[in-house]
Amino acid sequence: AFPDLSGPSEIKGVWKESVTLPCAYVPVENLVQQTLTWAVVHDKGSGTIFWRDDSGDQVLLSEYRDRVSIPNDAPGNVSLLILSLEISDKGTYTCQVTWRDSNNSLIAREITTKLEVVKVAATKPIIRAGQLGLTLPPGASTSLTCEASGSPPISYRWFRSTPAGKAAFLSTAAELAWPSLRLSDSGTYFCEAENR
Repeated sequence: AFPDLSGPSEIKGVWKESVTLPCAYVPVENLVQQTLTWAVVHDKGSGTIFWRDDSGDQVLLSEYRDRVSIPNDAPGNVSLLILSLEISDKGTYTCQVTWRDSNNSLIAREITTKLEVVKVAATKPIIRAGQLGLTLPPGASTSLTCEASGSPPISYRWFRSTPAGKAAFLSTAAELAWPSLRLSDSGTYFCEAENR
C-alpha cells in the first residue's frame, strides 16, 4: 500500500491573518519519509518555499522567512502554516513528499492547493433604534443611547433638530444624559454612527 496525500484543492485565507494549507498522509510501515517540499507559483514567479529532509528544515524563499512552519510532532501531517498573509501570497501551492521503501526505492506524491487571499469585508455601522416619542415629566432624569454594530472603532455624534430644520451638534458620546429634565429639553434628537 502506498500513502496518498490529501488536502483541499482550494482554500481561502484572510489578509493579515494566518492560514493552514492542509497536506497529510497516513504513515505506512516500511516507508520512511525522505523529503518534504512546499512550492508555490504566483504573480511574483515560482519557487520552493520550504524543504525538509534528514538535515532539518529550510525556508528558501525570503518573503516567507519567519512566516511559515510545518508541524514536527505529528507523523503524516505536513501541512503548511503561513502567518500574517499578504495579498501577494495568493497562488498555487504544491506539497510534495518522497518516501524510501525497504528496497531503497523512492516513491513520490504531490497535491496542489489554490490559495485565495480575501480582505475581510468591513461592515457599516447599524444603529439599533431607540424608543420614539418618549414623554417624561420635568425634573426626571433620562438618557438616550446610540448603539451600533459593525467593524470597530465606531464613533458617535448626537444632534438635536432646530426649528430652522438644521441640526445642532451636541456630543460625541454614545450616551446623551439629562440628570434633571427641563421643558426646554423637549425636541427631536438623533445620532450618527461612523467607522472607517
